[in-house]
Amino acid sequence: MSGTSSPEAVKKLLENMQSDLRALSLECKKKFPPVKEAAESGIIKVKTIAARNTEILAALKENSSEVVQPFLMGCGTKEPKITQLCLAAIQRLMSHEVVSETAAGNIINMLWQLMENSLEELKLLQTVLVLLTTNTVVHDEALSKAIVLCFRLHFTKDNITNNTAAATVRQVVTVVFERMVAEDERHRDIIEQPVLVQGNSNRRSVSTLKPCAKDAYMLFQDLCQLVNADAPYWLVGMTEMTRTFGLELLESVLNDFPQVFLQHQEFSFLLKERVCPLVIKLFSPNIKFRQGSSTSSSPAPVEKPYFPICMRLLRVVSVLIKQFYSLLVTECEIFLSLLVKFLDADKPQWLRAVAVESIHRFCVQPQLLRSFCQSYDMKQHSTKVFRDIVNALGSFIQSLFLVPPTGNPATSNQAGNNNLGGSVSAPANSGMVGIGGGVTLLPAFEYRGTWIPILTITVQGSAKATYLEMLDKVEPPTIPEGYAMSVAFHCLLDLVRGITSMIEGELGEVETECQTTTDEGSSPTQSTEQQDLQSTSDQMDKEIVSRAVWEEMVNACWYGLLAALSLLLDASTDEAATENILKAELTMAALCGRLGLVTSRDAFITAICKGSLPPHYALTVLNTTTAATLSNKSYSVQGQSVMMISPSSESHQQVVAVGQPLAVQPQGTVMLTSKNIQCMRTLLNLAHCHGAVLGTSWQLVLATLQHLVWILGLKPSSGGALKPGRAVEGPSTVLTTAVMTDLPVISNILSRLFESSQYLDDVSLHHLINALCSLSLEAMDMAYGNNKEPSLFAVAKLLETGLVNMHRIEILWRPLTGHLLEVCQHPNSRMREWGAEALTSLIKAGLTFNHDPPLSQNQRLQLLLLNPLKEMSNINHPDIRLKQLECVLQILQSQGDSLGPGWPLVLGVMGAIRNDQGESLIRTAFQCLQLVVTDFLPTMPCTCLQIVVDVAGSFGLHNQELNISLTSIGLLWNISDYFFQRGETIEKELNKEEAAQQKQAEEKGVVLNRPFHPAPPFDCLWLCLYAKLGELCVDPRPAVRKSAGQTLFSTIGAHGTLLQHSTWHTVIWKVLFHLLDRVRESSTTADKEKIESGGGNILIHHSRDTAEKQWAETWVLTLAGVARIFNTRRYLLQPLGDFSRAWDVLLDHIQSAALSKNNEVSLAALKSFQEILQIVSPVRDSEKPETPPVVNVPVPVLIGPISGMSRPFIRTDSIGERLGRYSSSEPPLVTDELEDLNLWWAAWNTWYRIGSESTKPPITFDKLTFIPSQPFLTALIQIFPALYQHIKTGFNMDDLQKLGVILHSAISVPISSDASPFILPSYTEAVLTSLQEAVLTALDVLQKAICVGPENMQIMYPAIFDQLLAFVEFSCKPPQYGQLETKHIANAKYNQAEWVALNYVPFAERSLEVVVDLYQKTACHKAVVNEKVLQNIIKTLRVPLSLKYSCPSESTWKLAVSSLLRVLSIGLPVARQHASSGKFDSMWPELANTFEDFLFTKSIPPDNLSIQEFQRNENIDVEVVQLISNEILPYANFIPKEFVGQIMTMLNKGSIHSQSSSFTEAEIDIRLREEFSKMCFETLLQFSFSNKVTTPQEGYISRMALSVLLKRSQDVLHRYIEDERLSGKCPLPRQQVTEIIFVLKAVSTLIDSLKKTQPENVDGNTWAQVIALYPTLVECITCSSSEVCSALKEALVPFKDFMQPPASRVQNGES
Repeated sequence: MSGTSSPEAVKKLLENMQSDLRALSLECKKKFPPVKEAAESGIIKVKTIAARNTEILAALKENSSEVVQPFLMGCGTKEPKITQLCLAAIQRLMSHEVVSETAAGNIINMLWQLMENSLEELKLLQTVLVLLTTNTVVHDEALSKAIVLCFRLHFTKDNITNNTAAATVRQVVTVVFERMVAEDERHRDIIEQPVLVQGNSNRRSVSTLKPCAKDAYMLFQDLCQLVNADAPYWLVGMTEMTRTFGLELLESVLNDFPQVFLQHQEFSFLLKERVCPLVIKLFSPNIKFRQGSSTSSSPAPVEKPYFPICMRLLRVVSVLIKQFYSLLVTECEIFLSLLVKFLDADKPQWLRAVAVESIHRFCVQPQLLRSFCQSYDMKQHSTKVFRDIVNALGSFIQSLFLVPPTGNPATSNQAGNNNLGGSVSAPANSGMVGIGGGVTLLPAFEYRGTWIPILTITVQGSAKATYLEMLDKVEPPTIPEGYAMSVAFHCLLDLVRGITSMIEGELGEVETECQTTTDEGSSPTQSTEQQDLQSTSDQMDKEIVSRAVWEEMVNACWYGLLAALSLLLDASTDEAATENILKAELTMAALCGRLGLVTSRDAFITAICKGSLPPHYALTVLNTTTAATLSNKSYSVQGQSVMMISPSSESHQQVVAVGQPLAVQPQGTVMLTSKNIQCMRTLLNLAHCHGAVLGTSWQLVLATLQHLVWILGLKPSSGGALKPGRAVEGPSTVLTTAVMTDLPVISNILSRLFESSQYLDDVSLHHLINALCSLSLEAMDMAYGNNKEPSLFAVAKLLETGLVNMHRIEILWRPLTGHLLEVCQHPNSRMREWGAEALTSLIKAGLTFNHDPPLSQNQRLQLLLLNPLKEMSNINHPDIRLKQLECVLQILQSQGDSLGPGWPLVLGVMGAIRNDQGESLIRTAFQCLQLVVTDFLPTMPCTCLQIVVDVAGSFGLHNQELNISLTSIGLLWNISDYFFQRGETIEKELNKEEAAQQKQAEEKGVVLNRPFHPAPPFDCLWLCLYAKLGELCVDPRPAVRKSAGQTLFSTIGAHGTLLQHSTWHTVIWKVLFHLLDRVRESSTTADKEKIESGGGNILIHHSRDTAEKQWAETWVLTLAGVARIFNTRRYLLQPLGDFSRAWDVLLDHIQSAALSKNNEVSLAALKSFQEILQIVSPVRDSEKPETPPVVNVPVPVLIGPISGMSRPFIRTDSIGERLGRYSSSEPPLVTDELEDLNLWWAAWNTWYRIGSESTKPPITFDKLTFIPSQPFLTALIQIFPALYQHIKTGFNMDDLQKLGVILHSAISVPISSDASPFILPSYTEAVLTSLQEAVLTALDVLQKAICVGPENMQIMYPAIFDQLLAFVEFSCKPPQYGQLETKHIANAKYNQAEWVALNYVPFAERSLEVVVDLYQKTACHKAVVNEKVLQNIIKTLRVPLSLKYSCPSESTWKLAVSSLLRVLSIGLPVARQHASSGKFDSMWPELANTFEDFLFTKSIPPDNLSIQEFQRNENIDVEVVQLISNEILPYANFIPKEFVGQIMTMLNKGSIHSQSSSFTEAEIDIRLREEFSKMCFETLLQFSFSNKVTTPQEGYISRMALSVLLKRSQDVLHRYIEDERLSGKCPLPRQQVTEIIFVLKAVSTLIDSLKKTQPENVDGNTWAQVIALYPTLVECITCSSSEVCSALKEALVPFKDFMQPPASRVQNGES
């Protein structure tokens, strides 16, 4: 306005006004003088106003009535020229706003007149417009008059005027409302109390409204009246009106000034009360009308829908709904329901088209749709409007396919009557006719023969209508084919786009708000926290409300959308259209996913999936899902059934690929079209971009992709990516070039899809993994039972997903690996292989990945990663295990140094290899173990060392490959050496760990449980090692046993010093004794079958050719080892509490070994016995070798006789040095004595049991009878002396008896003939066997001990004598061994298994020598005297003496004689001392008999006896007689008479009957025992005439001797005479002649002697006997031998003295 009020403008205005007035006066000068005058006075008026006022314009306005008056008068002239000039002038004034209200009223009245006269119509309209637009002075009546004027002009005949008037009316109506808006603006600050509009108040009661508002109100109200064909209230003077124009005006007001209606209740009231009923009323013809229904059916003819009105009504409705939805909720519901009805198939095509366009308008306004949903769908008992709209669109689209859109009444009729559900056999559409072969160039939809082109109608997102804008058309237009379909299609797309973008936008806002509040929520102060909580909860409420709306919207529309889109997707032949449909489905799926609406999400995804696969493809996931989805809810929509039309198979699509379906039994091939590939890409896109919201529908997506991948023949390659590969069997996949170029892209997208899983949140990732797993499970099911190529899609993708999600591997590791482990167990090898490949790749990747925090600080994660590797051990397939072990090997090589807490798992894997799993597996596993032992022992936690030991041990037990077992024992040795070298560090670390565990255990209140508790942890480690070796020591294979045994004892020997003292207890009981028990058990039950060869062509030595013999070796080794430990570590073991119990157990083992029926074992047991008794002296310091010994010394096994104490048993191991070198404090030197007597006595008892059991003769004998060997017996006996040294103080008679039994039995054992050459000396040498020596040594030790022992021990002498004498008897009577028949050694055949008796002679003789020596020392001992030892000796000697020449060995009787002589020379004096006690009474007869048996033996000398020999033997006899004469007879008075008598008789016999009868005549001279006889006789004589009779006893001896002699002579003579007489002329034998001569000589000698003796010494009886001889002598005179005669002469001569016996002496003869 500043332009019109500036001084220049004002000046110009004044000038113009004046010139106008001048012009007017000029024109009217002639015809209209009044006007001229008025004009001139006007000029003066203007000038004066200008002169007087500063505010010229205001002054002008005040006086405007006068100023305007001339012009009004000019108009009244009705002269065109003048009128035009005036109207122009008036307009100028108006434009400067110098017209007052009165003036304006005058102007309007003047215009009205002009109008009625039809003058200057266009100028009029212009003027009215200027008047109303430049200012607001026109009100009320004037205004209405002006408006009516315009309306009236609109209905003139002139077209131009009509149109201009229509435009002016529109503008004027607008101006009226604009004024109201401006008025509201001015009064906005003044808040008024709104007066409630009474519901029934008169429409005219608008008193509350301000002026402009009132005008607007009246105007709008009258417009409604006019459209409704009623009279207006305010627009007085209207003559005519059209409904179309009225509707247009209503629409423009509603559209342009919605705020007026929303802000003022009066206007709202108009809307509700006037506009809506009007619209509904006007709609009625459209609603009632049914196309094709016969007119006769209804009584009143139905008014046909009228296009212009109908279309304008729809426009009004659009505006109402768009702008005043909030006011008119109920009314809108009606409108929308109507709209939906208009889509019905029985409505005219144009109506349907316009309705679709209207709906399209809402579809691009998501907020509006949201309101519908909130107001209707979400309210109870309300029409589900939003759902109906969407479903209606769906039905509409379906109906277009089912009902051919032709105007043909017949078909339309048919379509109308048929329910939509019925199948309409639509004739081929005319649109299709020209097109051959279905190759269309136009984009179109085609379904079951119905072809509908797609028209491009609008830009995406704007609802630009075509038919709603046809305001000039009166007749309904013809709708081009495909138009309605295209609009409906766009409705759907825009609907989807709008809803999704709106909801997703809001969702995004909510999420960011949530984030910000939660971030703030973590602020520390209390108050803000509370505020935040408050705001958060408000927000939550808000969000809950919004979410409910979103969900309802989606729930309301998804089914209809899906039905329509699926149908369109199936029908689409245009790539762009397909793309749009897929995009819509994808967006919906994503939205449903974001809102968590699973059913709908899955339904959309299913649709895309179905689109990707060939028609009718049997994919269970999809079919079941959809079926379930649809059966859950029945979607019957009011009055409309929405059908899910299944895809038709007759698609006119280009086939791009042919492949095999993925099924158990593939039937033929399937084809993929380009649309399938397009769908597949959408599917990939969906998964890629919206993976986070897919949740459970990953299953659908992945299942479909899997099938597509299979049909396209993509195969997994390393890392899980899929690459095009050829199918293995079946008709190979056929791909067109088009798809060939796509494949790499597709496989790339596939990979990217899984790569992008790293951006998914955890929950979604889990869904993805679960889906892949269940997919894989299906693939596994399909691959069961056939070796067809399995589908590896899922496994490959699991691998890929795992690899890209390494940074959060923890959350998916368990399900992922858990499933892959199942795959690894699958029978199909290819499947398995990939499972293992995936699993091992993941594990390796996991370990090498740069985690945060690194694995070294995140033990839990490391264990988690390694765990599946361990789990693989439960799978039995060798190929899987090989993969597993290769993986372990790679992990060791790359990660070995940093495994840390993962070691137990890795080692567990190696240890889990079982015996039956094949050589290659065991070898690979062992390779891993070797790597560990050589490289990684120092880097692993010490707690794992025990596992290493266990694993190494388990390899030792594998029997697939001996070398591995032996090498693993070597590893155990290396491990033990490592322990030894790193002992301190290992111990520290273990103790620390132990303390931690102990603490944990105490916190949990559980007991710490580990093997060998409570030994310290480092010791436990050793114990585990020992226990493992112990197990290997009882392996079935001898080589392993041997190696393990050697290693075990070497390591205990070499490293045992590291153990705590208390641990030795466990070593002894849990390791060594346990081992001994097992070895003993195995040995005793071992098989005695012969083993032919050692596998391959290895020959086995005969000493090892049965299992039993092989076990024997083990037993020997073990026992020796244990004994050595007891020996060398005694200083450690003895302080342990239960050493004596251990000792007993050890002795028990030695005993059972010694008594085993195996020479090797039994002998070795005795060696061990010797060792523990320390018979073998340990190496003393002085004897230590200078050089340190090699540690791995094999335990020496000593076999062979140990002869006596002469040969020391040198030990060859190096424990002494080890002790010296490694132990910090020198151990005390091993003492030879065990302090504890009980131990020795236990040893003695064991020794006794061994001895008595082993030497007890068996009851029956056969070939297999076991008889102990000589070396065994020797060793056994050799143990005694040393043992005795320790127990001698308590050794009593009982023990001696026991010993005796054993010695006796041992000596009696025969030897096998095949062993005899090695043991027996040749028969000629009189040598003792070592056993015999040992026995004598034992007795010798005993006797020496007794000798120096206390008095009470000497009672044992007799027992020792008994024992020795028993041995002496062996010389003549070898002992019997049970019932065993033995051959004499000389007759034994060496090549037969016979038992041979030993040559006992040397032994017996040695025993005899011992007896004599012993007796010499002990003759006077009380015990010896009391126990009649002498008698026993004599009794024993009597045997060989009486046998004499019959003795097995000549030396025996000679020795016996000499021994007897020596013994008697000592014993007789003793006997004489004790004569009175009677202790020797029984000895004398025995002695006499012995003399008798020897001197007059019954045995005949051998034929080959030489003269010299004979003479030597005679000398022996003479010695005996000398003994009698020197030692016995002189002491006759101390000797029993009977004995002396016996002696005399014997001497007598010797003196006469002396010759041996075995000689031939020729030798007789020499061989008479003349010396002997002489000696006897002399002795007799000597004792016949003892001159000095000191005792009656001596006299008695003499008498005895004489009477014996005389009686003897008498007998000889008698016999001689008798023989002489009988022989007649024959000479008597030489010896008899000799005898008689000797007797005769004796008689003469006797008589001489008697004469010399003092008479009182000679007994009367003697004389009588002498005289009695005489007659006999006389009788001999007749003999023929001259020698006899001369002898007889000498004998007879002395008798002369008896001729006159002196009388005086006869009496004395008695005395």
